[in-house]
Formats: sequence, structure tokens, C-alpha cells
Amino acid sequence: MKNVWKIYEVIFDIETKKKEIQELEQKTAEDGFWNDQAKAQEILKEINLRKAWVEAWEKARAEVDDAKILLEMSEEDDSDELAKELENQVGKTAQLIADIEFKRMLSGKDDAKNAILTIHPGAGGTESQDWASMLMRMYLRFAERQGFETEILDYQAGDEAGIKSVTIEIKGDFAYGYLKAENGVHRLVRISPFDANKRRHTSFASVFVLPEIDENIDVEINPGDLRIDTYRASGAGGQHVNKTDSAIRITHIPTGIVVQCQNERSQHKNKANALKILAARLYQLKLKEQQEKVKEYSESKRDIAWGSQIRSYVFHPYNMVKDHRTNYETSNIQQVMDGDIYPFIEKYLVQFGSSK
Repeated sequence: MKNVWKIYEVIFDIETKKKEIQELEQKTAEDGFWNDQAKAQEILKEINLRKAWVEAWEKARAEVDDAKILLEMSEEDDSDELAKELENQVGKTAQLIADIEFKRMLSGKDDAKNAILTIHPGAGGTESQDWASMLMRMYLRFAERQGFETEILDYQAGDEAGIKSVTIEIKGDFAYGYLKAENGVHRLVRISPFDANKRRHTSFASVFVLPEIDENIDVEINPGDLRIDTYRASGAGGQHVNKTDSAIRITHIPTGIVVQCQNERSQHKNKANALKILAARLYQLKLKEQQEKVKEYSESKRDIAWGSQIRSYVFHPYNMVKDHRTNYETSNIQQVMDGDIYPFIEKYLVQFGSSK
């Protein structure tokens, strides 16, 4: 057993992480550490990420020790109650180790970052806009399940129901690493609640996930390349209508990228959020251009490129959610729509790793 744990320690690089924690903590004690706030926060974040690994490892070791004690007790007392407790303990320990193994796959350059998730409905009017709002709820529930924080940066309601678009900032360790698996087109098949004849409809919505860009990452945005328009934010009417031109639309002229934010009452906050989204879009574009230059796209990567259908959600004539990249599927569609998409993400990462 000791040899097995030693092998796991090497695989998970625990000793290296402990040394890195010590080295980084020494930096926090240096004079002038807080003079550069952005750099200081980045170092603290790196410390916390490594500590999370070590703490998870030590917790798993402690659970194994508890399982050993229960095993020894069960050799003297073969009661059903003790056997059940041992079974639960072994299952708990196995899950902790599986979680650590899973997190090891989140080793991409941007995986540990926060995520910026945007949903756009496809053609189809109200039906597709309603589908987009269902996906929004699914991702908000997933974030809640994972203990992530969420902030809606931009929200545009549909004319009758649903949404025209939404951009959500999802904050938490490895938020991008998890949610990058959701990039692509999501397809819904159901009996439309908006069709008086109760016919079956197919709807599409695109999901785009970007890593939030840290301040110390070099993404140049020349103010001269920007066209900034202000407009009055839309609302439901009544006393809550924004009576000032606080909404912001920014066009990056060289690339044609357009971002907008209207969720805050403050024009300054909307502009800051819009620039944050623009930085993430430009960073992603820069990465994509680099990948194309070195011809790193394989056939499997093209299969899951943005704009392709990655998953189908069938409500009628049967219940099924199927991921077309991994072929993983489940009939428990209500649980999926309530945010239980972890199995889909896990299967994706197991198959494709951190290379996407």
C-alpha cells in the first residue's frame, strides 16, 4: 500500500507542489511584495491552487487511514452495520482519488482561470430563444453545484420569451477547464410549447466559453482601434427602465469583434465589463492564429470546432441527452437540465484531455 501511495505522489507531483508553496510563500514575506498589487494577487492565487492539490491529497490519505481502521475492526466484528460503514468509506476514498486524477487532466495553460460563457440562440425566433434561456439556467445550476460564483455581464431578453443573448462570468478554480467542454452548438428536439398544433421542433443555440484574461497577460487593445457606442439599456418597463445611455457597445475595428454590456446601471462598469470580454475574445483569437500557424489542428479538433453540433437534447419522442464527441448519453434529461453536466465534461476531458 505504501508503494502505491508513493507512486501516486509522483504522478500527482505532490512533493514538487509543497516545495513551490514554500518558495512562493517566501516571496510574500519580501519587502515591497504588495507594491505591485496585480503580481501579488497572482502569487497568492498560485499558492492557493497548489495548496488545494496538497490538501486534497492529504484528505485522501486520511480517508484511507480511516478505511484501514474499519477494515481491522471488521476482521473482529463482522456485523452488517460495520460492513456497510466500511463499504461507504471505501467508496468515499475512491471518489476522492478519482477527483484528484480528474483534476490532473486540467493542466492546460488557461484551465485554472475563470470563464466567460456566452449563449446565442440560433434561427427560429422564440423557440430558439427559449432554448437559450434553458441552457443559461443549466449552466447557472452547474456553477452552483460546483461552488462557483456567477455574474451576468450582459443579458438581452427575447421579444416574447427566452433570451437573445447572455454573457456570464463564472468564477472559481478551473472554471474554464471544466466549461471549455461546452463550446459548440447544442441541439434541442421537443414538442414546442409555443406551437398551438403541438408539433415537434428542433432548435439550436451556440455556446462560447473563453478564459478570463488576467491583467498580467499581454493583450494589447489600442484605444484608436475601438469604436465605442452608448445606448439606452432595454428593460421590462416601468420605474426600472434605465433613463440614461449606460449600455456600451464596443467594436474592435481591425478584427470586427463586437461586444456589448448593458446589465449595470453605471456606464463605467458596463464599459469595464465589455473591455474584459473583448480582451478574452482577442486572446482566444490570438491563440487560434498561433495554432493555425503551427498546423496543430488534427481531425478530432476540427470535429469539435466552434459552430459544430456537439450535443443533442431530445425531449420527444423519447428522453435522451447525447454528446456526439464522446458518444456518452443519458436518459435522465431533467437532471441534466438542472445542471448535472459533470459526467459529460468528465468524459470529454478523459477522451480529449487538456489539449483543447
